[in-house]
Order: sequence, then structure tokens, then C-alpha cells
Amino acid sequence: MQLDVIPAGPIDTNAYLLSAPERGEALLIDAPGEVWAEVKPLLAERGCKLVELWITHGHWDHMQGAAEIVRATGAKVLAHADDRPLIETPEIMERFMGERLNLESVRVDHWVVPGEMREVLGLSAEIRHVPGHCPGNVSFYFPALAAAFVGDALFRGSIGRTDFPGGDHALLLRSIREQIYTLPPATKVLPGHGPATTVADERSGNPYVRG
Repeated sequence: MQLDVIPAGPIDTNAYLLSAPERGEALLIDAPGEVWAEVKPLLAERGCKLVELWITHGHWDHMQGAAEIVRATGAKVLAHADDRPLIETPEIMERFMGERLNLESVRVDHWVVPGEMREVLGLSAEIRHVPGHCPGNVSFYFPALAAAFVGDALFRGSIGRTDFPGGDHALLLRSIREQIYTLPPATKVLPGHGPATTVADERSGNPYVRG
């Protein structure tokens, strides 16, 4: 299994490409703008087809490149239904950002539910709902990789902002404690922006939310 961290788009949003060359398949988590230009040659080099695109939440910077990717690959799209308005009606995001963002609506093939287990690339992933930054933020936890892809809920030494519509600071803190800090301490936390961290490091040192 290969993991590539690909910061892309206007504000360096992390996309994560999981590739399994022995299966000829790959998974992309989040789709910032222009990320396809980075992903396409990696897939060709490894002989992989992108089979699924998982969106951690519906904010513009995590899905700006999704429509292009789906057209190019036919990948199935997964997301949480609480962010359905943002994903299917991108003008909503443009209105509260106050600018044109060149967003396209994306058709989601499967709306995930908390506690659901997904099988992809021969791996199991648990869906954990981590609202607060926005209503539909989810974490994808892969036990075999000891890794959780958490969107914009938690960062190294920080947390997601809650001043956008649908944000809720108290809910975010509770979500982090109940859905991320309950993972094994050594679990790598892979956020939507910035460097990776671990559950243990954030539980002991995050100034915004201690375990």
C-alpha cells in the first residue's frame, strides 16, 4: 500500500492517494482544486485505476476538483448526507464565501452513516461522524494502517474553525473527544491541512481540546 499526501488548490488542502498496485486500484480522499494533474501521473505510473473518491466534508476546498476527477475516472463518490447541500448545490458555498469559486455539483453514489464499515483496496475503514467544523465532517479510520483521515476537525496543535454556517464549537470539541481521541493512541491523524500528528500527541498537547 502506498500513501501520497498531495497539498493542492488555493489554500493547500491535503488530498490523500492510497494506491494498491498489486490490485491495480486506488482511492482518493478529498479533491482540492487542480489535484487531478498530480494524481493522474501517479495512477499511470503504478498501473492503478481510481475506483473511489471519499469526501471528508463539503467545504469548497475539499471538493473543488471532484467533478473533474469523476469525469476522468468514473470513480464512485462517498460523503455524509449532512453536507449534501454543499456538495450538490455549490452556489451555497459561493454565497457565504462571497466569491466565485468555480465549483461544480458532484453526484454522490453513497451517503455514509456513522459506524459503517467500508471495504476498499482490500482494507476495512470505519466511518466516524465528527461534526462541528461543518455538519457532515467525517473521519475515515483504517485500523490496518493505524491511520485516520479526519478532514478539518483536528489539526496538529489546533482544531477546525467553527465560524462558517453550520459550525458549532462545543459540538466540535465533543466530537473530537468522542470520535478521534477514542482511537488507539498511536493512530496517525491525517488532517485536511498541514502535517500529520497522532492521537496521543493531540490528547496530551492540543491547547484547544485535551483528552
